[in-house]
Parts: sequence; structure tokens; C-alpha cells
Amino acid sequence: MAYGSLEGQKRLQDYVNRFIDALTSQNGTQLSALLAITSSPFRDAVGSALDLVKDPSRIIKQVDKHAPLGEMLGHHIRCMQAYRHRRYLDAYNSLEKSANPFLQEFRNWESAWAMKALHTVVFELRTLAELADREMANNGKVPDKLKGAGSFLMKVFGALAGKGPKRVGALYVTCQLFKVYFKLGTVHLCRSVIRSIETARVFDFEEFPTRDKVTYMYYTGRLEVFNDNFAQADKKLWYALGQCDPSKDANIRMILKYLVPVKLSLGILPNEWLLRKYHIMEYNDIVQALRRGDIRLLRYALQANEDQFLRSGVYLVLEKLELQVYQRLMKKIHLIQKQKDPSKAHQIKMDSILKALKWLQIDMDIDEVECIMATLIHKNLMRGYLSHKSKVVVLSKQDPFPLLSGKPAA
Repeated sequence: MAYGSLEGQKRLQDYVNRFIDALTSQNGTQLSALLAITSSPFRDAVGSALDLVKDPSRIIKQVDKHAPLGEMLGHHIRCMQAYRHRRYLDAYNSLEKSANPFLQEFRNWESAWAMKALHTVVFELRTLAELADREMANNGKVPDKLKGAGSFLMKVFGALAGKGPKRVGALYVTCQLFKVYFKLGTVHLCRSVIRSIETARVFDFEEFPTRDKVTYMYYTGRLEVFNDNFAQADKKLWYALGQCDPSKDANIRMILKYLVPVKLSLGILPNEWLLRKYHIMEYNDIVQALRRGDIRLLRYALQANEDQFLRSGVYLVLEKLELQVYQRLMKKIHLIQKQKDPSKAHQIKMDSILKALKWLQIDMDIDEVECIMATLIHKNLMRGYLSHKSKVVVLSKQDPFPLLSGKPAA
């Protein structure tokens, strides 16, 4: 037992010595590694050492000779111990007690040397909050730790939002806040942070690290999708895709899951090889439906992938593509009519449209078809007019099916 205690003290002393060395040499990378929890090279050694050492305070207090962070480090190593034993709620509570004094000390440092370490604390707090909430929910408690983590992240953002070298770290914290708000379903809270980033004069967007810019544009692009602002969504998601590391297939896939529906809404169809390469074949039938004018295939694709599209928040975007599919169907009917009787190619009988829909196994009466035709004309997806008396759609002889030109149909 005595040997185990000595071995534990030795491991703790080694960790504390490394921590002191990182502080005195202002080595942000080393400090970041020492403060990591979920993917830490020190966690298991420190956690198991605490299982053997009853009172580590004598060793921890050595830190206070260099910075007032002894109490902070005491909570931090308790977090490591709790995480090692998969007690995620205890781990979160300890990390929260550790994070606040670390942020306070970070404010006192004039330079941004510890920015990477602060980012590590921010990431770990958000990650542990999600694990703690899951643990609480499983035990019949109301999860509230991720909300608490969001409040702390706002304090961190405030510490970085002023002038000076620390401001370049603000975008990373913003992206972590986005992850919190999206997870909690409180995306409206993103607006105030976005305003700070995009309107404050202290920030120059291009000076932020590329990784953070990509993540920021990805989340703000998703917000534009939810707001049906497809032109802005296209711009932001396209930026994210263009700046994303081409070797990071998983990240590219995440961007494309939202960029593809946006492009479809703007009338731009992706190639099948792209969908296949990045494993987003759930969009393939929708693309084929748009190419063929096959309303039955579109409805089948939406139904088959309904849960996935709803989780992603793109179901309503894809549902609105029905009008484009009807436009494509009318193009096909128009081409057939042109081959049969070129002189009357611009006059399409309602009966012909009903027959095409029946062939696609779409049960619809003539009043419903007239309503769809009127909508196509109103949305400028089809040029012409509807003759209710003659039951005929009269198409314009000049460009009867205008392109979307980068604007959504609905």
C-alpha cells in the first residue's frame, strides 16, 4: 500500500512539474496537452495516481509559487480521475470549477501565449457537458450542464472580443457556442455572437485561422438554410467547402449535406460520382427525380429518407423541390407535343398532363392540376397562361421554361 502511495505521488509530482514548466516557459502547446481530458496522454496516469494518494494538496500547492492556479489544478486532476472512472457528471462539475479560475488568470496575461490551452478547456467543457447531460437523463434527472457550458463560453468570448492579440481566438469559441446552441435547439442565440463577429471593427475575418473560418461558415450557412435564405447559404457553404482541407472527407461530407439541398433549390444538380464519393446517396433519387420530372420518385425519396432529412433540418427545403419536378415534367410533355404536332407545341391540353401523372401513378383531378400550372406560372418556372375554358396551358413561344438563375423557385 505504501509503495502504491509513493508511486502515485511520483506520478502526480511529474505532472505538476510539467505544468509548472509550461507556465514558466509560456509553452501553450504543452499546457494544452496537460489540460486535455477526453484525449489526454496524462489523464490515466494522473487519475490512477489520485486513486492512490489521499491528499495531493501538498504537491498541487507548488504551482502557487508561479501562478495562483493551485486550486484550479486540484479541480482539474479530480476531473481526470472522475472521467477515468466514467463519472461524467462529477468530471464536468470539477472541470467547471477548474475553468473559471483559469479564465481569470488568462485575462491577466497580456499576451495570447495560452490561447491553445484556453481552447482546450473550452472544448473539453462542452464535450463533458454533453456526456454529463446524457448521464443525468439516464438517471431520470433534467440535463442542464450544456446550458451551463454555454454560459461559460460566452464569458470566454467576452474575454477575447476586445482589441489586442487575443481576439484571433474568438472565432474558435464562437464555433463551440454554435455547437452548443444547435445541440440545445436554441439557434436563435447565435445571432448576437454573429453580430459581434461580423459588425465589430476589432475583428478582421480573414485574420482568423482557416479551420475556424470553415467551421463558422458551415454553421452560419446552416442557419441561412433554416431561414430559407438560399443565396447566402450557398455563399457561406461554398466558402466552407472551398477552404476545407481536401483530405478531410468527413468534414466535406458534413458541408455537402447542406450545400447539395441548397444547390438543388437553385436549380443546380450534382453529379452522381460526387454523391457516391462522399456517401450522401440519399440525395441521388431526388436528383434523378429532378432530371426526369418524376414526382413519384421525389415523394418516394422523401419518404424513404424522412428521418434523416428531418434530423438534418433539410426536409422542408427538399419538399419544396416539387415545383421544379413539375416544371421538368412539363418540359418533357412539351417536347413530346412538339414532335407530334410542331404547330401546336405551345398548347398543352390538361388531359395530356393528367395522363402523364396517371402513368406516374399520381392520382390528381383537373382542378389540382390547374392549381399547379397556375403556381408554375406565378413562380416564373413556366411562361404562358392557363385557359380554364379550353382546359389548355398555352406556353410562351419564347423561352417557355426559364432557368432559375441561382434563385429558388419557392
